[in-house]
Amino acid sequence: VKRAYSNISSQNCLSDVRLSPDGRHIHVIVRQPKMLSGNAPVVDVIYIPQSKPEDGASVLGVIFENGRVEFWKFLECRSGWHLLQTVDLCNSPRAKVSSVCMCQNFIIWCEERPPSENSNSVCSNFRFCICKKTIEVNEGGVNLGNVKIALHNNPRYATVSSGDLVYLLPDMRENSSMGVLKVFLAWSPEHDTFKVHSACSCTLMKSSSKESDFKRLVTDCIGLLATINPPDICGFSPTGCGDLLLLLSTGWVCIMKRDGSLHHIYKLPDNCLSASGTQNSLKIYNEILALTIGRTLFLIDTKCGLELERISMKTEGLLFINTLDSHSPLMLSETGLFVVTQKPKPSPTLSEDSSALLVEAVFEEACKYYQQRSLSSTQLTVEKLKKGGMFQAPISLAAILRDYLRQERLMSSLESELRSLVLLEDIKTSVVKASEKDLENYCESLVQQEICRLLSGELERENLQYLNSIFHLFPTYSWHAMQAVLHLRCNGEGLLLSKAPAELWKIILSPVQPTANFAHCNGQQKLTTVPVFELLCQSIFKFQPSWLPRFLELAQQQSGGSSKSPWGYSMKESSESLPLYKRALTVLPCKGTYQHLEVELLLCSERPKAIMQALRILIKQGQWERVAQVAERFCRQSPLLNKEIFIALLCEVSQHRDLDPYLDLLWTLCPEDMTVTSILNIVLKNLPDSMQNSGPFEAHGSQVTIGLLKPLLRKVLQRETKPSQRYADILQSPTVPPLTPPRQGLPLDLK
Repeated sequence: VKRAYSNISSQNCLSDVRLSPDGRHIHVIVRQPKMLSGNAPVVDVIYIPQSKPEDGASVLGVIFENGRVEFWKFLECRSGWHLLQTVDLCNSPRAKVSSVCMCQNFIIWCEERPPSENSNSVCSNFRFCICKKTIEVNEGGVNLGNVKIALHNNPRYATVSSGDLVYLLPDMRENSSMGVLKVFLAWSPEHDTFKVHSACSCTLMKSSSKESDFKRLVTDCIGLLATINPPDICGFSPTGCGDLLLLLSTGWVCIMKRDGSLHHIYKLPDNCLSASGTQNSLKIYNEILALTIGRTLFLIDTKCGLELERISMKTEGLLFINTLDSHSPLMLSETGLFVVTQKPKPSPTLSEDSSALLVEAVFEEACKYYQQRSLSSTQLTVEKLKKGGMFQAPISLAAILRDYLRQERLMSSLESELRSLVLLEDIKTSVVKASEKDLENYCESLVQQEICRLLSGELERENLQYLNSIFHLFPTYSWHAMQAVLHLRCNGEGLLLSKAPAELWKIILSPVQPTANFAHCNGQQKLTTVPVFELLCQSIFKFQPSWLPRFLELAQQQSGGSSKSPWGYSMKESSESLPLYKRALTVLPCKGTYQHLEVELLLCSERPKAIMQALRILIKQGQWERVAQVAERFCRQSPLLNKEIFIALLCEVSQHRDLDPYLDLLWTLCPEDMTVTSILNIVLKNLPDSMQNSGPFEAHGSQVTIGLLKPLLRKVLQRETKPSQRYADILQSPTVPPLTPPRQGLPLDLK
């Protein structure tokens, strides 16, 4: 195994290793240079099950590039592999096989046809076809049916079997400029139906029955291909039930369902794929996703997307599926074949003298509580407290405790909390005594329990400093603990979800504690102790920066207002409580290398001043398309913000022509109270210095012109000259006065 692995590792081809369905044989496809091998290159190996299970192990089929297939069988009685027969897949001797798979009782392959003399470079990319044959293993050998072409004039595809479906994935070695590489096909060999899918959308783009020409199949998708930009497929794995597991270049691990829907499972840390190289493999074992990226193994719960464990390996490995034991990850590395087993978390039990420990814990907590509130500088110890001490307060406290400890009902009310403290002390003892191998598991468990304990009650200054030290000393464990405590996960729409209770969010989002001795300045922490919210933001920024704006949105939803939550905080700024977006901004460096995150945080706040600050950053960077998007989104928020955004962009229009493609949008954002005079005053005031002394007929390509402003001025002028509805009835009244109404009989006293 080691020698074979070293051969494929040097060629960067971990996918050239196959495991037999019974897990007894490993087959390695060694890609030797053609000048060293007289035979045609091996494309792949497949396993054909026996018609009757009692006939023994599966038959191995070795498929060569020239279409020849050798069928082998392992015979226990002869202790080795024996050749059964040799057949040809392709009808043409010049055809080549590029990929092959088994699906039910069909053998499926992608065949390359020789190019014709009149074919150009474009046609040569579509000289492949998808073929199938029925296959059956019986006592007489292997029987193959006739060749049937299911699809022709298609690009090179990798054939991947999953259940009763075959996925045709684009070969990334082909020209990436081809638009058809943006989609892939799902094909049912039994019914000969095709469906066109994309990795950037869950929409089923087209379903076709009995269509065998690739060009006609994707004709209806041509317009859509120009508008989508799907990520590359970096890795894939069939699930066996018609679904396909995908690893995308964006870092997302998704499942393409057989109905065409794309379900997001887990997002890798930013830059994880580029930093770890291209070696990866992924499989699902009993609802647990195992994923190897370089020398790191991730274990993910597919039901909620939670990262269960991250294991660092000494060498790179490749995951397999063993059909006899599909519940445990099987991994091949340079040193051999391994089964990955999940080690249970340490769960220490209470020692025999638990009652004595509980009593000791009660007295220790009482001493600490008393010392924090005592004006005396004399240290109160457990021994002094038990003896009664020399002051009146410790004597009273000791008497209360002794009486309290005799009451079983009160003791049971505190037993759960005291028990957790005792268990915590046992874990600390286990860490001291643990071997180097078990130390990491104990440390991670200890960090998670400590963080959970600290966040379960009010954080005083001492506990807050302790929490800060945990995040500083164990950043990775704290990051995992934070996700577990908050039940954080990212859904397919890029939003963060949390199932943490409101009481926990109250502690996290509490205003800046003055006792924490916290100070910040332009993103730099002056002191080591920071509030909980900033502490969590620092951890997110370090391990998953793209989550920071989403975490701010989640925190703002949880903070809410007084009408939404009984513990909601006022959004009014004060010296003790800053808005959440300003607190999140403090974790960013001062150098401005993360201005894209700064912009996202400012926009997530949805506050007018923050939105204008983000808009100015985008204007300074010259991101005019993003400027237009922000303006269109937030101008609907309020008339005052609309006017401020419009004036800011009108000033930019006065100084350069970079906003010309977005002028139609900008003119629609013009506020109702803007007049022609006010618009011209803004334009004239913001003209660049080079234009103030220019003549009336000088040509300057970067200057604003009346022609550019004409649609805006016409729109505003029409609005100004439109008759006021207040006096419309007066303006439309007839010029001749109405007739005098007839006189009525007057009262007698008026005659």
